[in-house]
Amino acid sequence: MSRTPTVVIVGRPNVGKSTLFNRLIGRKLALVDDTPGVTRDRREGAATLFDLSFTIVDTAGFEDADAASLAGRMRAQTDAALKGADVALLVFDARAGVTPLDRHFAQWLRAHDTRLILVANKAEGRAAEAGIAESYELGFGEPVQISAEHGEGMADLYEALIPVLDPIVAAAEAAEAAEAQAFQACDPEALDADPTPGPLKLAIVGRPNAGKSTLINRLIGEDRLVVGPEAGITRDSIAIDWSYSQSGVLHPVRLVDTAGLRRRAKVVDKLERLAAVDTKHAVDFAEVVVLLLDATLGLEAQDLRIADMVLGEGRALVIALNKWDAAENLSALFQGVRRALDDGLSQIRNVPLVACSGATGKGLDLLMKAAFDARAAWSRRVPTSGLNRWFEAAIARNPPPAPGGKRIKLRYATQVATRPPTFVVFGNRTEELPASYHRYLVNSLRDDLGFDGVPIRLSFRGGKNPYAAKE
Repeated sequence: MSRTPTVVIVGRPNVGKSTLFNRLIGRKLALVDDTPGVTRDRREGAATLFDLSFTIVDTAGFEDADAASLAGRMRAQTDAALKGADVALLVFDARAGVTPLDRHFAQWLRAHDTRLILVANKAEGRAAEAGIAESYELGFGEPVQISAEHGEGMADLYEALIPVLDPIVAAAEAAEAAEAQAFQACDPEALDADPTPGPLKLAIVGRPNAGKSTLINRLIGEDRLVVGPEAGITRDSIAIDWSYSQSGVLHPVRLVDTAGLRRRAKVVDKLERLAAVDTKHAVDFAEVVVLLLDATLGLEAQDLRIADMVLGEGRALVIALNKWDAAENLSALFQGVRRALDDGLSQIRNVPLVACSGATGKGLDLLMKAAFDARAAWSRRVPTSGLNRWFEAAIARNPPPAPGGKRIKLRYATQVATRPPTFVVFGNRTEELPASYHRYLVNSLRDDLGFDGVPIRLSFRGGKNPYAAKE
């Protein structure tokens, strides 16, 4: 496949990098707030600017800090983003002018070979004129004047990017055309081949400091996400495209790291509320959600609330006991969590439970197998013949009740959707069926048709009695 040009946005905190990122991808993906330092991990997105298409990377604000500190670890992520970029947009706040940190950042950037374009953000109005004039002292030429919030100056940014990105795009298109021609020459039936399955959309959720970012870094084999002992480092939901190798076969995966979720009563900070909304948005678009528990703390009520939220959205759920290497009384701990899950998640039985360690890599293959198996069950459609046999057997084992001596007749069942599996049972007087019979049919579906651990949606539809008295 051809390579997409990469543009990275850099600059000190609170100059509008995430606002520009959102403008270029066309939606509010990155969290934006007046508080400096909102962005901590680098985030990628597919950007378009008129007829230009490229990958845009948002980075944490540059701060001069010790490498071992949180700010220093954030700066290391910015450095990694620069090494893989074709061009960097150095953004400064035109209204605030050039600050000492801007100058220090500019000097640091000179050590990189990445092509650089100076961008004056918040450049609308006369208040920005002095800051724009000051920017020439940085030695990067005339700044591109924009307003990321209002969309002004995008044409000027386009003109600045064209000389850099056009040659890369042209070379990529030529390589792609040559690759396609060679492939078709070797395989005349290539156009008729079945399309490859889409990537597994896998979101990792849990309470703060459960080890979500550490686990993802271990899975992908690089320090892609900022980690540390501080709770709540992750704020944005960060998506990472990755290939999981199993028995020599590569399986595409789209991993999503999310912010930790605390009890709603404990969330008072605006940024934490925004991060929680972003996490729930990531769950909505996932196929499988891994709820990560801290094995040293066990299962808490907040974990059950998160699991209930995931199941309520109809996502496939896998629960992982992380930090297994640091836990004690392992057998008793595992069985205790298993029993607590069965008691606390009454709407679903036998949710997959895996013990693992993001620090050492223990159990991660089992975790990925459970995730792929969960997606397979979540996406499965039951053949009509098999569903009819199950339905007749389930009704024969336990016929519907007859409230008031009047029989409830259930005629047939059909599967109307997958992801999650959704079934409809047709009959008469179905509105009088008790909740216990609904649970019986759902549990029978799980036991008889292999939907254990997967959320199931079951509804009833009845027809009007044509002989009923008319009002």
